[in-house]
Amino acid sequence: MGDEHEQETESGRTRAPAGVRRDRDEEGRARNARPRDGLGRPLPHGATGVERQPEGVSRTPEQALTEAQQLLDDGKPFHAHEVLEDAWKETSDPDERALWRGMAQLAVGITHAARGNTKGAQSLLRRGADNIRPHSSAPPHGIAVAGLVDWAEALADELDFRTDTPAAEAIAPRLSR
Repeated sequence: MGDEHEQETESGRTRAPAGVRRDRDEEGRARNARPRDGLGRPLPHGATGVERQPEGVSRTPEQALTEAQQLLDDGKPFHAHEVLEDAWKETSDPDERALWRGMAQLAVGITHAARGNTKGAQSLLRRGADNIRPHSSAPPHGIAVAGLVDWAEALADELDFRTDTPAAEAIAPRLSR
């Protein structure tokens, strides 16, 4: 276990023992202040991790795509997912929300693939492809929707036959045309 205070549950997950307070943000929502590695996995308290993406940042779609692409290229798909998730939460249009949710799911799919979680990666890649597919005929914001759908489906299938754990930056797609 990563923290001396954590306790393992019957399911094998860890949780803080009774009486140990969880990290909270200004609004009182639970937040984990533990450092994270480049794939978003928690590290022990006191370890040096990768700087986290700020949450709740308002960006234009173009800014979100540019930032997410750079993070993917740098092998940080978990962080790219946070940028795409902000875009998802930023819009109230149901079609746009599905598009950005799908984009975030693709980034999390890469995260799971790079962590060696094949089934989780396949599930998220396919779900993400399904969420962005309706935008194939008129892709908004210069997003390479058709190419991303093809890439996600091909990677999900390929993961069944890989014997290695792929590097995140090696499997990252191009988000824009």
